[in-house]
Amino acid sequence: MSLKNPASLHPATIAAQAGGLLDTGTGGVVPPIHPATTFVRDEDYVPTVDGNVYSRSHAPNGRMVEQVLAQLEGAAASMVFPSGMAAVAAVFRTLPAGASVLVQSQIYWGTTAWIRTFCTRRDITLVEVEAADAAAFTAACDAHTPALAWIETPSNPWLRIVDIAACADAVHSVGGKLIADMTTATPVLTRGLAFGADIVMHSATKGLNGHSDVLAGALCCADAGSEMWQAIRLDRDTAGAVLGPFEAWLLLRGMRTLPLRVERMSSNAMRLAEYLNDHPAVETVLYPGLPAHGGHDLATRQMTGGFGPLLSFVVKGGAPAALGAVARLQLFHRATSLGGVESLVEHRHTIEPHTGIPEGLLRLSVGIESAADLMDDLGQALGQ
Repeated sequence: MSLKNPASLHPATIAAQAGGLLDTGTGGVVPPIHPATTFVRDEDYVPTVDGNVYSRSHAPNGRMVEQVLAQLEGAAASMVFPSGMAAVAAVFRTLPAGASVLVQSQIYWGTTAWIRTFCTRRDITLVEVEAADAAAFTAACDAHTPALAWIETPSNPWLRIVDIAACADAVHSVGGKLIADMTTATPVLTRGLAFGADIVMHSATKGLNGHSDVLAGALCCADAGSEMWQAIRLDRDTAGAVLGPFEAWLLLRGMRTLPLRVERMSSNAMRLAEYLNDHPAVETVLYPGLPAHGGHDLATRQMTGGFGPLLSFVVKGGAPAALGAVARLQLFHRATSLGGVESLVEHRHTIEPHTGIPEGLLRLSVGIESAADLMDDLGQALGQ
């Protein structure tokens, strides 16, 4: 291994060292914040610093995040956005009216709801399919010839595992692109591009930042010269869906502990899943780390170092029992999101009452606290 080759470094080293970024002006080991919105030119009207003209298109802090994220993903290039949904929208706005798209069913509801509205408005044919069923996904590609297909693995909140490589082969065979939402896994557990995805999306608000204090999104691509990637970049820079310097600086700061956090959260989630799986008040546990999970074997091949912080479980007795347990929890905060250092709980049927979510389903985002304390909290809430 050559230390001069960034590609040879492990994710923990890339993240902790912020990809080698330093404050060259002062010698500080922490990259600086650059709040300037515009940058000077010399007497010949050439930018004093190459690439710095106006912050909507040339934002130093955003580029820092993109550099580190591209290294973590093994990507040709990355782009950051002011939210995960802004990143989703940037991809779909590349589609012409009348196109066809294939979208995994029962993924994050915010993504599904926005895509449905957008496709209706733009006269785009939307086909929703259970992408965890590779045969059904392939058949849908053959039948509808989508310009792009959108998958999410592990999915939120069902924790379904999608075969990225199989989906990539299927959509590429009909000339389309595969976009993979890897928010739950993060590049620490799964590099979606390595399995054939053309673009990977992250709600960077979640695991990448990890501290519940930054709203951000990101895209990473396998081919920076592709027509789709260039269209996304033009749309972002001209329409202005850019991440501010302070948010970018905080995001980079959070990313420096990403591998450490993901390791701890995955370990905690595995212990809680095993605990809940044996609890008499629990009907079923949805977590790919459990051998009984339908996607366990695929997740074992596709995910490295753990199965992520997200798990769902169904409490016996429906909504009354689930809500009663939530009310008694003391360490799990009742809040929406995932991937933060603090553990969260959601009663998903309250959030998504018309999407087929079981009334007794609780979604946990497991943090970095003591697993023993979290188990004690679940135990007293469910009734041991």
